[in-house]
Order: sequence, then C-alpha cells, then structure tokens
Amino acid sequence: MKSTIGPIIARAVCIAAMLCTGRAEAAAPAVVPLGPQQIDALVERAMRTFSVPGAAVGIIQDGKVVYSRGYGVRTLGKQEPVDGNTVFAIGSISKGLTTAALAMLVDEGRLHWDDRIVDLLPEFQLMDPWTTREITLRDLLLHRSGLAKGAGDLMFVPQTDFSRAEVMHALRYLKPATSFRSQFAYDNLLYMVAGEIIPSLTGQSWEQFVDTRVLGPARMRDCAASAASLPARAVLATPHSMVDGTLTAVPPLDLSLVAAAGSAQCNVAGLVRFLQAQLADGQLPDGQRLYSAERQHEMWTPQALMPVGGERAAMTRTHFQAYGLGWVIQDFAGFKRVYHNGGVIGMVTHVSMVPELKLGVIVLTNQQDPWAVMAIADSIVESYATLNRHDWVSFLEKQSAAVAQAVARADAAATVMPLAVQPDSTERAVFAGTYRDAWRGEVTVRESGSGLELSFSRTHGLHGTLVAVGPDLFVVRWSDRSLHADAYVRFARGYDGVPESISMQAVSAATDSSFDFGDLHLSRVDRSSP
Repeated sequence: MKSTIGPIIARAVCIAAMLCTGRAEAAAPAVVPLGPQQIDALVERAMRTFSVPGAAVGIIQDGKVVYSRGYGVRTLGKQEPVDGNTVFAIGSISKGLTTAALAMLVDEGRLHWDDRIVDLLPEFQLMDPWTTREITLRDLLLHRSGLAKGAGDLMFVPQTDFSRAEVMHALRYLKPATSFRSQFAYDNLLYMVAGEIIPSLTGQSWEQFVDTRVLGPARMRDCAASAASLPARAVLATPHSMVDGTLTAVPPLDLSLVAAAGSAQCNVAGLVRFLQAQLADGQLPDGQRLYSAERQHEMWTPQALMPVGGERAAMTRTHFQAYGLGWVIQDFAGFKRVYHNGGVIGMVTHVSMVPELKLGVIVLTNQQDPWAVMAIADSIVESYATLNRHDWVSFLEKQSAAVAQAVARADAAATVMPLAVQPDSTERAVFAGTYRDAWRGEVTVRESGSGLELSFSRTHGLHGTLVAVGPDLFVVRWSDRSLHADAYVRFARGYDGVPESISMQAVSAATDSSFDFGDLHLSRVDRSSP
C-alpha cells in the first residue's frame, strides 16, 4: 500500500504557500510612496497646524535625490523664501558628523572606539575615580557615563563665555545620577570631550577637521561645522519660538563651545550628500570613501537601550530603540530605521535613514516645537515602508494639545503666590552677596531699586528679579521670557543668621533639562555680615 503521508504534507505546504495548481497567488499590493503633490500638501498642512514659518524637505532613494524643496519663509514677516540651499542650525545631527570624523581616525589606526579617555586626554576627570579610569570613547558616544540627562548644560545654555578647557575641568564636580554604564542619559558635554580627541591626534580643531575632511569631500556646499565658518554667500533661516504665546523671531544660540555636540549648520542639498554616503557604507557618489563599511556597521549597531512605548510606538510597530555611535536605531513598521533629531533654540531638524529601502529623509524647520518635523518625517518614511498609513498631523496635533495641557497643569501646580509684604531694604541686604558653585561659577544677588536681582556669571542670558514666596524662599523671574525656566531660589542661613548658601530648582516640571539648576551647590564667598 502506497503511503499517503508525503502527498498530504506536500499539499499542506502548497496550500500554506498559496501555490496550489489552479489557484493563482494573490499579488501583494505595492507600496506607493507619497508623490510630490502629496508631500507639498502634507508639509503645508503641518506648517499651518503647528505654526512653522519655514521648512525644507529632501528625500533620497537608491542614491538619487527624488525630492528637494523649501517652503514658507526664512523669517516671519518677511518675504524671503526657504529653498533647498537655505541653511539651518541642525543641532544634534552634528553628533553624526562627529562620529563620522572619529570613524576616519579609527580607519587610519590612530584611534579605537574602546580607547580609554584618560589615555587620549590626560586632563580628563570625572567625580568618580574608577569611572575616570575606565570610561572609553564608546561610552562617551553612547551617553552612558552615569551623569544625569543634560548635566552641565548650564555652561552653554544660555550662551556663555566658558572655554572647552574650563568645561573639561568642571566635569569633575558633576555628581553622577546613576552607576557607570547602567543607563542611557543624553549628554552634550561628553560629546564635546569626544570632539577634543581630534585636535589631540591631528592638530586640527574639530571644526577644521569636519570642514576639510567630511563636509569638503562630500561637497556639502554652504554647510559648515559652525556658524563662524559658513561662507559669506550662505543664506540662513531665522530661529523662532513662542514668547508669551506669540511666535517670535529669536537670536540664534552660539553652540561653538560644545561644537561636536551640536554646532553644525547645513541645508537640504548638503545633508542629501551626507546621507548618500551613510547609505552607501561611507562611500561618496564620486567613489571617494569617507570611512569603511565596517565603521558604518559599528555606528548603526544598537548598543545602549533607550525607552520606547506609548501610542506612537504602537502605531509604528516600534518594539525597541537604542543608541549607536551618534545615531538612534529603532524598528519601524518592520524595518530598521536610523535617525537623529536636532533641536536648538528656535529650530528643530531631523534626518531618517531606512537602509533596507535605501531611503533617506531630511526635514528642517525654523520653529522650536518638534511636532511638524515629526509629522512630516513619519508620514514620508511610513509611505515608503508600509500600506498602513496614519494621519500623523492629526495625531500629533492631539498629542501637542495634550502636552500643552500637561505643561499648563505643571505650570499651574508650580504657581506660587508672592508674599503680600516683600522684604524691605534692611531684610534684602542680608541676602545680597556673591555665591559660587564649583562647576558653574559665581552667582550674584544684589539690591536694585525696591527689590533683589540675581545674575549668573559668564552669561548675559540668566538675569532676573527675585520675588519672595516664603521665608528665605524666592522665585527668580528671568528677564528673557523665552527661556521658560523660572526657578526657586532657597537661601540657607548659618548660625550667625547670614545666608551662607543657595539651592535652586526649576519651578515647573516642564522646564527643559538643560536648565539643570538642581545640580548647583552655591556657597557664599563673602561671609562678612552686611
């Protein structure tokens, strides 16, 4: 008797594969990405919804530019249009330029990702001696030093006159928030340190190296490592932010102090060239190579886990997110997505790459809120990756409203009533003096007119009026209302009744982490009684 098991199994496999004789396999619907008119409509809608004056969008696939266009105006109230050559501050997308530059030195054998920082920069020191001895270049690039998110950012936000050597020295006074290598916590100062390895090995500054070894060979015209090295012909977009509920043009923030973390300036036309090299394993369109395919693989390998979750992640089928060397890596609709955002005062930018689709997407805006960038980027990437399309503008409009409500609740919860009777001149004189923090420097409290004023040294951006809200407790209202960072100022008295120290904390839980007032330990340096 002939066995029937074989034919039964074969038929089962045939059915499962939809390859049975007489039944044609149903063709999977083709993914058709957004066309030019659809992208135009998307961008213009996002700009209207989220009050963005100007934007630029670029798309490459298979190494070719398939879309590049500017929208809106460079400056609110003026008629100067944005185009593909308009230069934006790209913020932390600069970190990808830093790792590209370092990758070249790794290829040349002058550097290794796991070299210890103290062997490269002997002056480097953190608070913990063991971490100081063991921390490597890879650790700096992965944000896993143990420092808190944004630790020390007050050394460059708002703009200061600190030098990189002073920032390097100040790191030893920043208290760790977690144990070494245990958690991801985004850090700008340590990217500055990584950038300082370049002059130690080459004699060129980070800016010089990036301009001549990365941007120049890539022919990223009108792009520069910092605003100071932009050519005179470059046309810049103006940053904008909400100030007291009104969209307002604001001065650009000079990030040259922490250049390797975020000072680069670029346009869609230039970033297209950079993404072409990234998606071609470091090779430029003319055949010249910036760095090896091995280095590219290392940069795009997940190494430090990042949190992921929420409704947006469910919609994009994102199950993991991690940091590589200068890049965020996540799964997006079944594909690997490599991306980074760049946020500076008044501008938000974004680049995404999907290696399997040979896709690169660039979105640049001159408005501080991230919603338009997210809506545009997610819509375009999703249109190339899947048939499961979402209305990201509507979704993120609801998200932005929810965030605005949360911020309003945080601000309301942080609302403090001034004392009905403010300190008189005799009482105010007790608080006046100079206080010093080991890493940030001096803070001065002085009488002015009928009140007290507080000013941080090394900057013109942190000056404000002190309003008494309790015994020895004040709120500083910063003169620059675009900061959204008013803070409590608590004075602690010594046994002689004279205030001897200050502690600070942001009033609102919604304050940006770069205003790390809680890391300050301000001790009075003029202890004589008034």
